[in-house]
Amino acid sequence: MDAEHSRPAGVDDTTVEALGELSEALETVHRARGHLYSAHQLVGGADLTLDRVVRLLREAGHDDIADRVEHELLGRNVLPGRWTFQIVEEFDDGYYTAFQDIERDARKRLADGRRHIYEAEMKQRRRTHGMPGHEATPGA
Repeated sequence: MDAEHSRPAGVDDTTVEALGELSEALETVHRARGHLYSAHQLVGGADLTLDRVVRLLREAGHDDIADRVEHELLGRNVLPGRWTFQIVEEFDDGYYTAFQDIERDARKRLADGRRHIYEAEMKQRRRTHGMPGHEATPGA
């Protein structure tokens, strides 16, 4: 195992497990953030599509429906006072940043800042030593 992922002296199994779970939780939040960005892009794309919808409805003589789409839906906030970019920014600046900071601080204080100790130890237990494709590190 490389030094970057090895357990520092004196760090117990429960601490390694807790840090592993905290890391896993952060990974889940990373995925949630990606979904927020997907929603941001999808809603933005849908809003831009409404320009064409309004034009086509007008061409077809449905001005009343075109007016409703244009005035009630086009450019509408998805949450009170917020477009999706504002939701993403608030998430990034608040919950996401706090989660990353706490996870980083826990690793720094409890494991010399080392990442993925739990996973690295699991890799050591699960790999077949000496078998091709089961090397401990890329250079091994």
